Amino acid sequence: MTIAGGIILIMLGAILTWAVEFDLAGLDINVVGVVLMLGGLAGLLIGIYRIAVARRAVGPIDEPVHRTEVYEEPQVHRTKVYEERRRYDEPPL
Repeated sequence: MTIAGGIILIMLGAILTWAVEFDLAGLDINVVGVVLMLGGLAGLLIGIYRIAVARRAVGPIDEPVHRTEVYEEPQVHRTKVYEERRRYDEPPL
């Protein structure tokens, strides 16, 4: 469960507990709301714990990595561009 899922469960439980005036035979909506809030709180705490552990877990660093890379210049193929000069008495293209 993510942090957002925990917050959504807490909000839904609070709505069912304090904002809903509905009666069902054999089911208390207020108790369902409290159970959802407690489940959301547990999920929220577990999500925060997982994030804290994931940020702390870093593997051991033995020695720095030294890379030797050789960069070679690519061969450049030059092309010549010839421009035709037009005379002014020729018609436009």
